[in-house]
Amino acid sequence: MNSSVEQALIASLDQFAAANQIESLAIEERLVDVFSKDMNFLEKVAEFDEVFDEHPKFDELREVFFDLLMINFFTSDVNKLEEDYLESREWEQIEEDTIDRGTELLNLLLYINECHDEEIKPGLEDFLKEFLLVEEDEFQDEFHIYEDLISNQQLAESSVEDICSNADLLELSEEMEELFVPFMTFFLQPNTSEAVQQDLINFSNNKSFDVSVYTLITTFNKNR
Repeated sequence: MNSSVEQALIASLDQFAAANQIESLAIEERLVDVFSKDMNFLEKVAEFDEVFDEHPKFDELREVFFDLLMINFFTSDVNKLEEDYLESREWEQIEEDTIDRGTELLNLLLYINECHDEEIKPGLEDFLKEFLLVEEDEFQDEFHIYEDLISNQQLAESSVEDICSNADLLELSEEMEELFVPFMTFFLQPNTSEAVQQDLINFSNNKSFDVSVYTLITTFNKNR
């Protein structure tokens, strides 16, 4: 299992559990075990879903953790497979079978990987223009998905309180509705901050999810 993914998974679950006053050790151990197994990706997905079925109090995190499962596959599992596996028919079929799974968090985690490879600091404008290419004509799907971030970029230089209050006022797209606050908060403060975590608990209308996903992103960024 990729160590950055493991640290992000544990830190995120711990924050979610603390915000909801529930125990997270059992699901942490089960998920780390599933992520670490040497098996077909779809078999791993099936076991992953079994874990969340067994721990319904954490179900809100299922799809963002699916993104973690994908990143773990790209950074760890794929190294054990044949060269060019991600261009194979088998992987193409897996992508089709899982097309409705996960969230836009996957793109942000891939972007963070790229930032570390290129030794640059993550930034919202860079993420939108250089990674997602939202200004290019052939990437207008990305433009529409991320329009909420594009039109509110100034919030990444404001405060957690401003981000949360604006999120309540905006008519956010389905893709960004849950992720707007943790995405913006990450670009405001890309390093894990107890003060920021506390601000999310104080000001967010979805505090346990937002603090958990923010912690996931920043821990992945720190340990990448």
